[in-house]
Amino acid sequence: MTNPSMPDRPATSGMMTALLRFTVAQVALVLVCAYVMQTFVWTDAESVRAVRASAWLAIIVQTFTFAVARLVARQQVIAGWGLGVLLRFASVAFWALLGIKALGLVAGPALLSLVVFYFLSTLVEPLFLN
Repeated sequence: MTNPSMPDRPATSGMMTALLRFTVAQVALVLVCAYVMQTFVWTDAESVRAVRASAWLAIIVQTFTFAVARLVARQQVIAGWGLGVLLRFASVAFWALLGIKALGLVAGPALLSLVVFYFLSTLVEPLFLN
């Protein structure tokens, strides 16, 4: 007899595999995009620093958001998607209102790069949710 409150081993293993694969894919995507931005778009030292900080934030938030969406999406697909959108929106607002000022970053490159990183990561996310 199984306990319904305890997750079964294959489901947990599948979750970790999907999370690992998504994280690797998103880190590669963010790194390539950050490199392009730093090389061709914002080349001064302060802007490069802002892009790198935004890349770190995007990776952390997207990994957490994916894990939450993957857990919630099993029962409520729209709820998982909506929660992910809400978390991303809240992190952009936090970044704009507090994070950039606290770290002394250039606002334009920091915000635009964060939004681009989220957009690109969100495009590949459905590949790993199933």
